[in-house]
Amino acid sequence: MSVSFVLEGVPFIAFNGGPFFKFTPAVSLFVDCEDQAEVDRLWEALIQGGEPSQCGWLTDRYGLTWQIVPRILNEALNHPDPIKARQAMEAMLKMVKLDCSVFEDILK
Repeated sequence: MSVSFVLEGVPFIAFNGGPFFKFTPAVSLFVDCEDQAEVDRLWEALIQGGEPSQCGWLTDRYGLTWQIVPRILNEALNHPDPIKARQAMEAMLKMVKLDCSVFEDILK
């Protein structure tokens, strides 16, 4: 009825809530990805039997929500040039799975 695991050195315990408690997007996991290859690998693994959303969000086959995010997005969204930061936000809002090449182009 429970499982223990460690993520990035932080211990977690998850409990089975039974049929009365379901996952909602109010609880989600954020995955900081190094590059597009990692985004693609994790996205493809997690989307099997699940559903995509927008801005890098997806719900896996168990109903758990994930956001799969490349590090370059943070760099683009926090760019000192407000025009580039706005362009990054506007681009992200149009995406389902996040595309690093778009953010790379914005940062050029």
